[in-house]
Amino acid sequence: MNNYQIADHFSLLSKLMDIHGEDSFRTKSYSIAAYNIERLPDEAATMDDATLASMKGIGNSTGKKIKDLLTTGKLAALEEMLAKTPAGILDMLQIKGLGPKKIAVIWTELGIESLGELEYACNENRLVSLKGFGAKTQESVLQNITYFKQNIGFYLWAEAMPFANALLATLQKKYPTYRFALTGDVRRQCETLEYIELVTTLQGDVLNAEFSAAESTTMETTADTIDITTQGQPKLRFYNTDDGSFYKHLFLTTGSEAFITAFNQQYTLPDSPSSEDEIFTNNHLPIIPPAMRETGEVLTKPKETFTHIIQPSDIRGIIHSHSRYSDGVNTLEEMATAAIAAGLEYLVISDHSQTAVYADGLKPEKVAAQHQEIDMLNAKLAPFRIFKSIESDILGDGSLDYSPQVLATFDLVIASVHSNLKMTQEKAMERVMAAVRNPYTTILGHPTGRLLLSRKGYPLDHKLIIDTCAAHNVVIEINAHPRRLDIDWRWIDYAMERGVLLSVNPDAHSTEGYKDTYYGVMVAQKGGLTAARNLSSFTRVELEAFLEVQRGKRG
Repeated sequence: MNNYQIADHFSLLSKLMDIHGEDSFRTKSYSIAAYNIERLPDEAATMDDATLASMKGIGNSTGKKIKDLLTTGKLAALEEMLAKTPAGILDMLQIKGLGPKKIAVIWTELGIESLGELEYACNENRLVSLKGFGAKTQESVLQNITYFKQNIGFYLWAEAMPFANALLATLQKKYPTYRFALTGDVRRQCETLEYIELVTTLQGDVLNAEFSAAESTTMETTADTIDITTQGQPKLRFYNTDDGSFYKHLFLTTGSEAFITAFNQQYTLPDSPSSEDEIFTNNHLPIIPPAMRETGEVLTKPKETFTHIIQPSDIRGIIHSHSRYSDGVNTLEEMATAAIAAGLEYLVISDHSQTAVYADGLKPEKVAAQHQEIDMLNAKLAPFRIFKSIESDILGDGSLDYSPQVLATFDLVIASVHSNLKMTQEKAMERVMAAVRNPYTTILGHPTGRLLLSRKGYPLDHKLIIDTCAAHNVVIEINAHPRRLDIDWRWIDYAMERGVLLSVNPDAHSTEGYKDTYYGVMVAQKGGLTAARNLSSFTRVELEAFLEVQRGKRG
């Protein structure tokens, strides 16, 4: 169990105690403990009792609870709370806009204990009579319930892919004379997916025997597929075929419906190709990577579109990262040395700005102190360089979070929306456009604020945003956190057409977070991003030259 999973237990305990009206001091103490556990410099599982208890914000009592959780898999106080909490209340905690206090009101005053009851109550206009609610809140809750239900059973690609690779390796080892290949959404590197799909020559009865004995598993068989559902895991779908048709079936099940329909209307699919490449070359087409087989339009793209697609090895530095100065886990030096160890040339440190009080955002005095430490580390670590940056909140009126005098001290500024996310398109556009036009903005961070499978993000006119970024020489972030992957890959092609640079950034809150660049690259491949159009693929010298041009915007 890692620190984030441990923190989740403490956070849930705090929320349930709040719902049950427990002592507010004790309730808050568990919330604070969760925050401190996430910020531990090392995994709690690797620390001895004394070391863990000595960590900031932990102490003997919390340390003992952590060790008990690691040993037994359970937090006793949480188990007590779960025992007296209806399961539906836990579901309500997944609905954006419903915090513990609102859930407590809904439960105690309306007797609602499930999402179904809550949805019905919203449709019956019953929430508006409750204190702290209103018509807008009720409508927002109803929309968020719909969104939650639509995504039940879906997984992030980043969650599903390790499981898929492990399953593939297990099957290949156990049945070495048969063929297996990942296909469908998982092979196309889709952000989220419902099924892990595989093409195989293994007979259906053997597959049935392989999985039927597993606990909490159900199976559904058709003439061509076997669907396997196991509680707590992504669903599996196997496509059965023979050796001669293996690559034909792999091709047909990899591409989206739109891609395959367009292909079938214009081209010929051989019955027994010896590879997928043969299918493309026989039709005088460039070989289209699986990740890009989403639309029919991709079939009209020239060969050059597919020959310089960005790769994980193209990332030359970390842009957008957080240290202990705000809500990061590691010190500046730890962040820098980890980047050096990974073979990177630079680190753009962009802690939260002063309005982000929840993240211990930097006041101007703290900015100055950080810049002093960066100067010291740059002298020590050269030629590696730490660039001075900030993730500035885009305020309600679209302005940035500091005076021009403070903004001028940064090498680059990432402008992001973090608060008041429930906006109409008109308000969202007004706010984001003002930030893009600000001469101190270098990068537009996670443009829609979405969180995959939990929050849609605010509506934007993407074309107008991209056009305005082009006009003001603003880079658009591809936030690589697996729950963001924002800007959506579907807009990458248009951004490149307009001459806009993009940047695959991990939004790392620890050195471990650097690994998220991989997921950003994977989703960027879907949009055809090249290293030449990706800012984090610039060398240190190239980035320095780019930033020198950016300074010219400031006047």
